[in-house]
Amino acid sequence: MSLVELIFLSIALGIDCFIVSFSQGLIFTKNRTLNSLKLAFTMGGFQGGMPIVSFFSTGLVSGYVESCAKWIVFGIFAILGLNFIIGAMSKDEKIKLTCISLRCLISFGIATSIDALGAGVSLKFTDTNILTAVVIIGLGSFLLSLAGFWSGNRISKLPSKLLETIGGLILMGLAVKAVL
Repeated sequence: MSLVELIFLSIALGIDCFIVSFSQGLIFTKNRTLNSLKLAFTMGGFQGGMPIVSFFSTGLVSGYVESCAKWIVFGIFAILGLNFIIGAMSKDEKIKLTCISLRCLISFGIATSIDALGAGVSLKFTDTNILTAVVIIGLGSFLLSLAGFWSGNRISKLPSKLLETIGGLILMGLAVKAVL
């Protein structure tokens, strides 16, 4: 793949990172810089790491994951989205989900990067330099994640229950998109 093709691939793979980070940016009002960086490093790391896994294990991993990948993504996003919506409807502030824990970050990273697992196979078949591809894909997802978080945070002056519900609906939309 050419450099231009890798950049377009990076953008395509990073769109989910942008959307997930946008939904998080709507919610977070404290520790924004730290939280945006946690999300961005997670997204970039998983998006860059998944092609490495499938590049070096081409037929093995992708064959198992490919058949159920959309359902894995659906499950992760549906559960996280429902948790956001339930948290928004809760009167108890302790129950509200501000999902920046390690478990949530890993869930977001896996859910947004399963398509990058498939991309690693195509990188192998096109004799693309894996190091160049991983850097471009990871960096693109990192930057899109930051852009998503801060875009969401800019409009976060709306009521928090509404924003948490919107964030949950965005994640639910990604869940539905995964199986269509």
